[in-house]
Amino acid sequence: MAEKNNTNPYKANLEIFSETLQRLALNDENIVAVTSDSRGSGKLVPFGKKFPKQIIEVGIAEQNLVGVAAGLASCGKKVFAVSPACFLTARALEQIKNDVAYSDNPVNVIGISAGVSYGALGSTHHSLHDYAVLRAIHNIIVVAPADNFETEMAIELAAKTKQPIYLRFGKKPMPPLKVVNDDVFAFGKGRVIIEGDDVAIIATGETVYPALQAAAKLQSEGILATVISMHTIKPLDTQLLQELAIKCKAIITVEEHSVNGGLGEACASFLLQNQFSKPFKIIGLPDEYTVTGSQQEIFNHYGISKDGIAATVKTLLEKILVPV
Repeated sequence: MAEKNNTNPYKANLEIFSETLQRLALNDENIVAVTSDSRGSGKLVPFGKKFPKQIIEVGIAEQNLVGVAAGLASCGKKVFAVSPACFLTARALEQIKNDVAYSDNPVNVIGISAGVSYGALGSTHHSLHDYAVLRAIHNIIVVAPADNFETEMAIELAAKTKQPIYLRFGKKPMPPLKVVNDDVFAFGKGRVIIEGDDVAIIATGETVYPALQAAAKLQSEGILATVISMHTIKPLDTQLLQELAIKCKAIITVEEHSVNGGLGEACASFLLQNQFSKPFKIIGLPDEYTVTGSQQEIFNHYGISKDGIAATVKTLLEKILVPV
């Protein structure tokens, strides 16, 4: 991984995506990036300068982007189709469904500026539906890396995987999640960040870090939390979920997505259908017109923050009469 920028101790996951793609392309001319007027926002300007024959610009035409990407993948290219998540998984959903997933073309669909990353641009630019719609389509892996390590590993693995993948990235620099076994990464296998027996906090993408901050706050109050980076929403790590349901008194999920159809409902469905009855709560964006503000302001408003997550944990534990 490239050295960190001296002006900022951390890098955005999207920057690591670009750097990793450049490194892989040095030895693989089959790696191709396709963009929809998103070369700049996708951090692919350096890639285009280094590999001008391995990047295709289709303009603001997300449906064409996915169609072109599928055609290239069918010819043996390792394609990374890059576009804002809000448009890519709505305007081009039919092409993702038919040209990529149903046709089994191993395109890496890269949704950038995901969740509420666009902030004050508002609901038209939010992607709070992407987990839900893609979970309902067969033959596509859904991944939201939480830090630079997960991003680098995910892109390396995606370049080797012969199955369609959706990878979701936000904008902001992400602190590293310090895990002992950071050499281990696989799609469909969650990462245990810290362990505790009172509550399991299962988060994904950029919500993992505030979940970790909340766990530190809870520990200072005598509540021990397990924090999971469930970077793969589909396929879900049901083995880990089962272990958490046995071990912990309660389970909370956290996501930068609608509370409908995302990580939380995936976890709830597995637990209920397999007779694991535990107090459970989904933290995400409610079914309402989303407030306008920066990403952090929106997170704070909806409780996707250190204090908000900690408060939800304490309320849930109090309901089951657990001493806290």
